Amino acid sequence: MNGADILCDTLLHNDVDVCFANPGTSEMHFVAALDRRPQMRCILGLFEGVVTGAADGYARMADKPAATLLHLGPGLANGLANLHNARRANAPVVNIVGDHATQHLKVDAPLTSDIESLARPMSKWVRTTRGADDLSTDAAAAVAAAREGQAGVATLILPADAAWTPVASRRLATARPKAAAAVDAARIGDAARLLRSGKKVLLLLGDAALRAAALEAAAAIAHATGARLMAQQSNRRIERGAGRVALERVIYNIDAAAADLADIDVAILVGAQEPAAFFAYPGKPARPLRPDCLVYALAEPGDALLAALRALADELGCPTGDAGRFHAPLRRPEFADGALDAHSLAGVVGAWLPEGAVVCDESLTAGAHLYAMTAGAPAHDYIQLTGGAIGGGLPMATGAAVACPGRKVVSIQADGSAMYTVQALWTQAREELDVVTVILANRSYAILHHELKNVGATSAGRNAARMFDLRDPSLGWVHLANGMGVEATSVTDTAGLRAALDSAAARRGPFLIEALI
Repeated sequence: MNGADILCDTLLHNDVDVCFANPGTSEMHFVAALDRRPQMRCILGLFEGVVTGAADGYARMADKPAATLLHLGPGLANGLANLHNARRANAPVVNIVGDHATQHLKVDAPLTSDIESLARPMSKWVRTTRGADDLSTDAAAAVAAAREGQAGVATLILPADAAWTPVASRRLATARPKAAAAVDAARIGDAARLLRSGKKVLLLLGDAALRAAALEAAAAIAHATGARLMAQQSNRRIERGAGRVALERVIYNIDAAAADLADIDVAILVGAQEPAAFFAYPGKPARPLRPDCLVYALAEPGDALLAALRALADELGCPTGDAGRFHAPLRRPEFADGALDAHSLAGVVGAWLPEGAVVCDESLTAGAHLYAMTAGAPAHDYIQLTGGAIGGGLPMATGAAVACPGRKVVSIQADGSAMYTVQALWTQAREELDVVTVILANRSYAILHHELKNVGATSAGRNAARMFDLRDPSLGWVHLANGMGVEATSVTDTAGLRAALDSAAARRGPFLIEALI
């Protein structure tokens, strides 16, 4: 048994049984070890951004990490954008990054790089293993680091000689992540006093506070105290739909968000961050809350958020047993027949969405109505782009489908950002994943048209237009999908979209709909 074998066994011993991979020469002994362990599901991504984005989506829905297998510094660098999204989602991921054999580093071969420095900005934990006999301990430490507290990315760097060297002991180390931190009783008391103060209070939720049970406790608090209940703008996962608590999100546009929150005197954060504008805009505030608004952090992401909300409800004397009165009713939206636009497309999706679906949202501007239009759809999970690094949607949907094989994954995807990681469609086809992808084909980086105005820039000439538009030539999504092994169709109106979605619902496996809007 060599170091690669003990690494594989330690990952499996600690319930890491999926590996999204794009390996190279330095990882071949690890590949061979994986091949000897069929209980590890190995999934190839044709670009490292697909590998890391799929690990992000898997973690959000499985509530545990997958491993990634990346080839040296350049392979890691190719995956960093979606590791940024995973970091902002507090999604647990264990990166295994191969490196040259220790003795080979001195020759400065072409692929030599400072892997630790590349990994550190996106990772909460980074370690280069010293040798084969350290690998089990290091792998268990990586799993523990990824899972504990504010979950995130742990990166273990594997020199090739550590992988091929025989190990002295076959003993497997066990990951022992620390339990979620309990919220101090004094903080519970402070939050209760703020809620009783008579001021206008916002209870802002993030992280695990957006699961169904935690939302029921939060809704009871809001109902009893008159507080406003919201989710932060970008979130790892929200459990929502009919039979669950309906929840607004902070508005993306800074002007609209500031107007919406203008009456808030106190914001209590439960696993959330204080809202901030996505970008700086001349003459506009960096944060939507008033400067004199008191911001009080009751609990951090990774804390025991459900317990904190229940303790706060108890402190306030709020009954939480009758949660059904806070649940959203089943309400299918209405939409106009005819040509597709952002509103009617969201209406069709909301009217069709099946029970138990996982909605993966990287719709950007063209999906502005999607969240509202699915609020009364049957119960579903909603995952979205968290770090703003576009290209996360198709890989996230891929990973979510691996984590949830019995559920339909519905990927609502802007066309421009889909091109960043279009290779994910190939992985969906190879793995026969049950994903229906709706490409919002406005043939434009439409969000940049809006941002050009928001920042006060006045350019509207040919150069700017050609940097924002995806025409000349237009992307042909049916052909792109077919070339990756995914069946696809193109629709231009609401009737066509509904028929295509019905067709997708009646089958298993990947299917792509190009929706021309």
